[in-house]
Amino acid sequence: MVEISTSILTIEKGREAETFLSLEKSKTDYFHIDVMDGKFVEKDTYQKMLEYSTYIKRISNLPLDVHLMVEDVKKGIEDFSVAEPNIITFHLEACKSKEEVMENIQLIKESGSKVGISIKPETDIKEIYEYLPYIHVCLVMTVEPGKGGQTLITDMLGKISELKTYCDRKNIEIDIEADGGINLKTAERIKQAGVNILVAGTAILMASDYKVIIDELRS
Repeated sequence: MVEISTSILTIEKGREAETFLSLEKSKTDYFHIDVMDGKFVEKDTYQKMLEYSTYIKRISNLPLDVHLMVEDVKKGIEDFSVAEPNIITFHLEACKSKEEVMENIQLIKESGSKVGISIKPETDIKEIYEYLPYIHVCLVMTVEPGKGGQTLITDMLGKISELKTYCDRKNIEIDIEADGGINLKTAERIKQAGVNILVAGTAILMASDYKVIIDELRS
């Protein structure tokens, strides 16, 4: 069964509480928290996402799916682990060495969250293979990280298929998540490539009925 992680990046100001509760009622599987520091990517959502995370934790039982697009991964883990997210994902490209990658994996595990590693579109999928036995989620960016509402880079479908084939061959159990340009037109091809967690923001938040589109993306 495919799960839906709703990105709250483009949520309408002043309607946050109403939207969070509507998404929960519509049975999204996760709230996707896009954390940006203005350095790793141009946009800065850090404080806003900290506030959203702690607020959601107070009013909802739905799990948080935290995606750190930051240079200082350790600080991001420490700051966002307070909200007890289900998943904390960091970018492979933010780490300067294999040792740093493994340290971040350990830090997330110690915080009680599942570990995700994300890769940008230009990063070769093979670069993540050695870490797969130690993590729970691989997040493949299907657009350049940092902005909502972008168009899917279709070349990423081959990358997802390659990852899925490798995991099956090596008997590695892992969630494959895709983020960027996901809507009703693109979702089917992404699922066929091997993804089992879809991140969607604009497609859901612009819909008149969240439940209808979440159900359609999932089915």
